[in-house]
Amino acid sequence: MTRFWTGGAAVVAVLALTGCGGSPEPAAKAAPGTARCGGAKLASWQRLANRIDAVVYCPGWMPDPLDGVIGSRWNNIDSVSKDRSYLESWVWQETGAGAAGGELHVNLRAYPGRVRVPRCRDADTEANVPCFADPRGTKRFGSISATLYTSNRDADQWHVAYGWRAGGGFYTLSEHVAPPLTYAKVVRYLNRMMSSLQVVRPKA
Repeated sequence: MTRFWTGGAAVVAVLALTGCGGSPEPAAKAAPGTARCGGAKLASWQRLANRIDAVVYCPGWMPDPLDGVIGSRWNNIDSVSKDRSYLESWVWQETGAGAAGGELHVNLRAYPGRVRVPRCRDADTEANVPCFADPRGTKRFGSISATLYTSNRDADQWHVAYGWRAGGGFYTLSEHVAPPLTYAKVVRYLNRMMSSLQVVRPKA
């Protein structure tokens, strides 16, 4: 059993992965440190960087089958706001009799020109609260010093998130804690994705 705090409430994830009735975990095909941002993936992130005129971070690795390509079949949200902030989301779901079952959901967000943690409205109290809260320490990934947040809101509710500051903006990477993954496995996946991030700068 894994217990963590998110969205202001305790979430208890009981993920039984033993026996023939368990939900198999999607394979992580690329070996650690070998994944790179290139091809269609790099091109899609370059277009985003050019569109918002700000640095973005392309994920070299994501848990299979998520691919990190903006505009791919797994990219369920591709949203850019007037203030140049964006939300890019990838999701895999499988349910029903005889299916493997479970969900993989990864979000990458950025708030160019703002280094403070953004604010969100709490659904229960309607109070204006941090979108990313309950920090649980920092970890360095190359030049990035990221804080781990375990109480998150909006599209990142029920997610564990890393947040960091770069180039005058605030950036986040989060993943949903849901079967077939435990909290600990999500953190390992986040660490691997953070280690694979590649800076993509806007081109004139």
